[in-house]
Amino acid sequence: MIPDSPLAMKSLIRFCAALPVIIAVIVAFWLFTTDSQETTPSANFFYQSGQTVVVAEQGPAGGRSAPSKLVGESAVTVPKTLPASLAGTSVPGGWARTDRLGNLIPTAHLRQMFEYFLSALGEESLQQLVARIGSALAALGEPARSQALATLGSYLDYKLAVSELEQAYGDMTDLGPDEMQRRMAEIHGLRRTWLDAATAEAFFADDEAVDRFQMEKRRIARDGNLTAEEKAAALRKAESSLPEPLREAREETRQFAEYEQVRQQLAGDPRALQAWRQEVFGAEAADRLAQLEKEQREWDRRWQVYSVERNRLMSSGLAAQERQEALDRLRARHFNETERIRAEALDSIR
Repeated sequence: MIPDSPLAMKSLIRFCAALPVIIAVIVAFWLFTTDSQETTPSANFFYQSGQTVVVAEQGPAGGRSAPSKLVGESAVTVPKTLPASLAGTSVPGGWARTDRLGNLIPTAHLRQMFEYFLSALGEESLQQLVARIGSALAALGEPARSQALATLGSYLDYKLAVSELEQAYGDMTDLGPDEMQRRMAEIHGLRRTWLDAATAEAFFADDEAVDRFQMEKRRIARDGNLTAEEKAAALRKAESSLPEPLREAREETRQFAEYEQVRQQLAGDPRALQAWRQEVFGAEAADRLAQLEKEQREWDRRWQVYSVERNRLMSSGLAAQERQEALDRLRARHFNETERIRAEALDSIR
């Protein structure tokens, strides 16, 4: 019988998560007593859609064990230099927040810091990246540091649970609206199973607001009883539930999409276009837009001239080194230092 109490469900989930660990301990003990070689648990993750996702973690007997067991390990060698993908970057800030009693205040920035390091999985092992996070958390005093380490462990366990759920659902492109809704609810539930309410809210409030908006957006699009105007009004109402930064971003995107359309329509009437810019964006922003468009037109003109000369050079039959030197001189003649980087990047993808 499936328990319908949230507490009972939570206990069941935790028991199911702990069961492989118990099995792994029993097997490890048996191996030790028979002088067999111990196997160090290892975790397999992959990086997808902006976050690290646990695929599986193999314990001593091939069973799963919680990645949170890696938190606090001491015998881990961490390279002095950052992984290549993180070279030249800095650890996200704003996460080391505590209250007046020294307790950790969970924030979205703390999750961003976790993901910053976890994004390098594959370049370094999970053990090494967890150790890097632990070193960063050393900036906190107690009890916040211990609380942050516990949060990290719970977060890793949550990610393992989500990866198992995703595997159970299989190909996401085949999911219908009801299945997508159920999957979303189950993921939201897992967050509150493994993380306390305050941490789950801090870590995922924006994500969940976007999830709800996307589901409502799909529902509106499928509603054949609504006119185009009614769908637009319903979509604006749905957007009102988004966090303010996301609402502002969507509004700006909408404005600039409209601007591109108007810009094409008024391409032959610069005065009318500038008047429209000022009315919609304000005088200062309108002047900046006009300047940017002027610079873009100038760039397009010089790029066109450069492209003709570059194509002629590339078919000249020069040796590779001579051709590259001539190409460098050509870029220097047409572009400033910053523009030369842009030109080189564009050339590389042609």
